[in-house]
Amino acid sequence: MSEPSTTAEARRRVTELVRRAQICMLTTTGLDGRMVSRPMGLQEAEFDGDLWFFAYADSAKVRQIRVNPEVNVAFSDPRHHAWVSVSGTAQEGYDRATAERLWHPMLTAWFPDGLDTPGITLIKVHAGAAEYWD
Repeated sequence: MSEPSTTAEARRRVTELVRRAQICMLTTTGLDGRMVSRPMGLQEAEFDGDLWFFAYADSAKVRQIRVNPEVNVAFSDPRHHAWVSVSGTAQEGYDRATAERLWHPMLTAWFPDGLDTPGITLIKVHAGAAEYWD
């Protein structure tokens, strides 16, 4: 793991690594207490402390976040020999203006009616800590 000299430098490096990876594993705690991970596509990588994802409001991950909002988001970029782990608190909620800002046409593969897809919502993960290896 590289040792940054400042917090700002560390934040810039995490942002760079997260941007490259784009796809991550979001880990939540299942209702039975076990850890559950699934791949997710990151919608915003300006690591200002928040990571954003689109989801369906009735999905298992959203139900799990409502019960236990503590999550982990892990990014892997083996091509560049880099990995990032972000632990934080997730919350679900839909804000049309935020959704419009984050929307990418590629998302229609999962949300066929775009931002008007019934049940679409946003997950925001506010980072409490991040570690990286490169």
